[in-house]
Amino acid sequence: MTEPQETVETRGDDRVELLAADTDGDGRPDVWVVDTDGDGKADLFQFDTDHDGKVDITMVDLDEDGTPDTIVDGDGGHPPKV
Repeated sequence: MTEPQETVETRGDDRVELLAADTDGDGRPDVWVVDTDGDGKADLFQFDTDHDGKVDITMVDLDEDGTPDTIVDGDGGHPPKV
C-alpha cells in the first residue's frame, strides 16, 4: 500500500520484533509479531497478504488478551524495520 494509512495506538512507542517470518518462501518477511511496550509479549501483528513486501493488515491487542482491539488496512503507522 503506497498511500498514507491510519495510525493506530499501541501499548508503547518501542518496536521489538519478536518474530519476522517468511511464510511464502520468497525470501522476504510477510508476518511480523511485535512488542511495543517492552514487556516481552506481542501486542502488534502485521501481515503482507499479497506478497509485495508491504504490510497490508495491522492488528493491535492493547490489553494483550489474545483478541485484537484494532484492525486496519496498511501498516497502521508502524512500518517494519526488517
